[in-house]
Amino acid sequence: MASLEELRGELDRLDEQIIALYERRMEVCSCVADYKIKNGRKVYDRQREQEKLAKAASQVEHAENKKGVQELFTLLMSLSRKLQYQKLSRCGTTGRLPFIEVDQLEVKKARIVFQGVEGAYSEAALKQYFGDAVNSYHVRTWKDAMDAIEDGAADFAVLPIENSSAGAVSEVYDLLVEYENYIVGETVLPVNHVLAGLPGSGEEEITRVYSHPQGLMQCEKYLYDHPAMEKVSVPNTAVAACKVVEEQDKSHAAICSAYAASLNGLEVLREQINDSRHNSTRFIIVTNQKIFLKNADKISICFELPHKSGSLYQMLSHFIFNNLNLTKIESRPIEDRPWEYRFFVDFEGNLADGGVKSAIRGLREETTSMKILGNY
Repeated sequence: MASLEELRGELDRLDEQIIALYERRMEVCSCVADYKIKNGRKVYDRQREQEKLAKAASQVEHAENKKGVQELFTLLMSLSRKLQYQKLSRCGTTGRLPFIEVDQLEVKKARIVFQGVEGAYSEAALKQYFGDAVNSYHVRTWKDAMDAIEDGAADFAVLPIENSSAGAVSEVYDLLVEYENYIVGETVLPVNHVLAGLPGSGEEEITRVYSHPQGLMQCEKYLYDHPAMEKVSVPNTAVAACKVVEEQDKSHAAICSAYAASLNGLEVLREQINDSRHNSTRFIIVTNQKIFLKNADKISICFELPHKSGSLYQMLSHFIFNNLNLTKIESRPIEDRPWEYRFFVDFEGNLADGGVKSAIRGLREETTSMKILGNY
């Protein structure tokens, strides 16, 4: 029987052969890319790859190696496609990316919409991003805000997309798919909730608390420790403050910002009731124009995949091959297709970058559908 050192030596020699064969294979793939560029052929040929996998599996001598060989050839063909996408990108054959690069957003005469009422966190995020001297107005729902920019009633909308404690704002993700509106900026707003009631009321007498569902989620521990407080969802934290004023019931309170409480003449009964002292919400700036800032460094996309094993792994490999750093991945159910999901991905980059163009080209060819949500 061979010693461990002899077996390792044999493995080293086999690995050297594999490396040499791999490099030769990629040289041939490069020539294939040249042919496809010249003749306008697509990189991805799903039927040919399936035939190739079946043929590779049929040539395996030992049945226990069949799955491994299929996985190996799946990876080899995936690497081949990525090499071809890169070559297409360098040649300028990247596919259509109908986004226009701009030096800055035109905000001087812009009209900006936010959801809620005066005193809402969305209004605070709007002022943090655009400044105080802007023409803004509010609407009832996030969908109304998306309608406003799609119809041209507003130039930009400010929408919450993610909270550091409660996670993704699912409805906004779904709206980004539904509408042809695009992300052009973002701002992160510290969110400090207070319990606000009518003047003269006390924390111990509160039996009902109004807030947005996210606000209630972000104060879950506080509410758990006060089981007598009934939780009631309303469209916005600032709306919650308004409702307490309208009802004039000292047993009712709102979870909102200190600013919204002051604006409505409410008294702060307890400060800083959110679960995390570092609670913050990321807001996106959305418009109906396909534009991106010259210095934009984050891209958001969404895509759907063939419903089969390994699909997500294959798509994520495009980011690895092009040295792109993923910062977030989220999934949402696809309407009328039970247990199938749409994936939302944020990654670092600019639409003018070659690696980004290469990755997007690959994703467009290999996903069922893909949409660029914005570069900001």
